[in-house]
Amino acid sequence: MTVQDEATRQGVILTEVAAAKVGALLSQEGRDDLRLRVAVQPGGCSGLRYQLYFDERSFDGDVVAEFSGVEVVTDKMSAPYLTGATIDFVDTIEKQGFTIDNPNATGSCACGDSFH
Repeated sequence: MTVQDEATRQGVILTEVAAAKVGALLSQEGRDDLRLRVAVQPGGCSGLRYQLYFDERSFDGDVVAEFSGVEVVTDKMSAPYLTGATIDFVDTIEKQGFTIDNPNATGSCACGDSFH
């Protein structure tokens, strides 16, 4: 199975570095019922913005994938916007945080927090 086939099946891809960071953050929370939820919401300067947060809830139509022991959940409305998107974690002198490389985004704002 190719990476693109895997992305289509799972929706989003979490890199090993990002999975390790999410795993570390989850262990700090001290709860084993939380998963990383990735959503797309209206807002931001380009029209849509990403949301990443820990969530224990499950909804009908959720797309669930597991990466190195970390479950990633995407709701059914956000999934088409995130199919093939790769979530990574960068830790450089210039910036630190999660990044999303989304092939579905046709443009984004300068801050990188929203897209269209």
